[in-house]
Amino acid sequence: MEVTPFPFLNQEEYSHILGLFSEMEDRNNNNNSGFNGNNNLNKRRRNDDDDGDQQKGSDKQQQELKSSAAWSDILTSIILLDEEEKREQEQFSVESHQDKILFDDNSKRKTRAMDEYGHQLQVHYDDLDVMDQLRTKRSRRTASAAATVAAAAAVSENDRANNPMNQSASTSAAPAQHRRLWVKNRSKDWWEERNHPDFSEEQFRRDFRMSKATFNMVCEELESTVMKKNTMLRDAIPVRQRVAVCIWRLATGEPLRVVSKRFGLGISTCHKLVLEVCSAIKTVLMPKFLQWPDEQKVKQIKEEFESISSIANVGGAMYTTHVPIIAPKISVAAYFNKRHTERNQKTSYSITVQGVVDPKGVFTDVCIGWPGSMPDDQVLERSALFQRANRGLLKDVWIVGNSGYPLMDWVLVPYTQKNLTWTQHAFNEKIGEIQGIAKESFARLKGRWACLQKRTEVKLQELPVILGACCVLHNICEMRNEVMDPELKFDLYDDEMIAENSIRSMASAQARDHIAHNLLHHGLAGTSFLGQ
Repeated sequence: MEVTPFPFLNQEEYSHILGLFSEMEDRNNNNNSGFNGNNNLNKRRRNDDDDGDQQKGSDKQQQELKSSAAWSDILTSIILLDEEEKREQEQFSVESHQDKILFDDNSKRKTRAMDEYGHQLQVHYDDLDVMDQLRTKRSRRTASAAATVAAAAAVSENDRANNPMNQSASTSAAPAQHRRLWVKNRSKDWWEERNHPDFSEEQFRRDFRMSKATFNMVCEELESTVMKKNTMLRDAIPVRQRVAVCIWRLATGEPLRVVSKRFGLGISTCHKLVLEVCSAIKTVLMPKFLQWPDEQKVKQIKEEFESISSIANVGGAMYTTHVPIIAPKISVAAYFNKRHTERNQKTSYSITVQGVVDPKGVFTDVCIGWPGSMPDDQVLERSALFQRANRGLLKDVWIVGNSGYPLMDWVLVPYTQKNLTWTQHAFNEKIGEIQGIAKESFARLKGRWACLQKRTEVKLQELPVILGACCVLHNICEMRNEVMDPELKFDLYDDEMIAENSIRSMASAQARDHIAHNLLHHGLAGTSFLGQ
């Protein structure tokens, strides 16, 4: 094999070849740089896209974080509010429980204080009764001794004046001759004039607040109880005069010295007669003329009240008045009447008279004698009516009272809050009509028996008997349709105070709302409240 020798290149060819290599190298470099540039551009675009996605993702994450933070804040606020509300409710419950405990403690303390006061008062009255009995016995012994001495003196005078043969006869006749030795001669013209059959009926009614027929009926009822027998020293006071002394004293409220002059009797005798006749009225006439009605009578009363007010099951209207008294010697603060003192600008003491009346103004229940400082709701809690209700004897019966009484299952009172609705105004108007019957009845009671209008010369322990007798005589006059003189009209000024715990039963509050709704929406209520 033959090898051809490689010829050597000259300088120009060598330079040309080097130039070709240089151009190829430059092309390669340019190609590489272009490729690298494109790659770098693509990389930058991808990086920019990645950075944009990352930026968007970060923004979205930030928004999500902000949203979650806002929801967290809202939930935290709600939880905090719930916890705060729970704490407030717990605190309110604790405070309400504490207030209830304090109210119960105060009520129990007041009850104990009143019970202790009642016991002390009863002990004091018992002591006074014993002292009065001893004083009466001593006065009787003194009078008996004086009468014996007088009789003996008369007998000795007759013995000296007559012969011994007539001594026994004169001795037996001596007491008869001096029978009226201890009776002071007083004029009885005033009473004898009124006791005459021809005396004017109108004037008799003006003096005794009742007709002759009613007066005769009272005398017949009391005759067996108040009648006395004649004695060796004096004749007994007739029954009619005894009853007349008591009724005239209650009707006019005149002092005992005036009563003494009118009837020709001693002052102490008149005082004794008033107490005896009042006690007889309480014993004999009260069971007949002042008693809680039976079922048939209650049904009739309900129908009459419903025809007046359109409210069903009303069994009576209740009211409490105050009777002025002289300042007692014990427990003065208990009988102090602050409201009357402020209105009259003069220190006033009183006792209370609570009564329930039927549609005709006749008393069916009375509670007498509690101190004047007690509000109406406390007087009610200590009455026989309250005990009767607790025994379940007032089921399905409403007793209507004013705002001074609490709303209970059997006591119906008006709405007392401010900004009343039309329904509540209409209800209060109907309740006012029923309450007006009780107030008018008490006005007639005080107008007819003027002794209730001013302080009387009677001991505090004797006053309930007199007030009870006035209520019985009031019922007799009302039942017999005795017309009262318009001049005797009396205006009551008993201030009403809203009870401390005005609602004692939620069931009764719902029942009152139901009654008020029916009155307005069934066209049974009036419209006078619209002008208020």
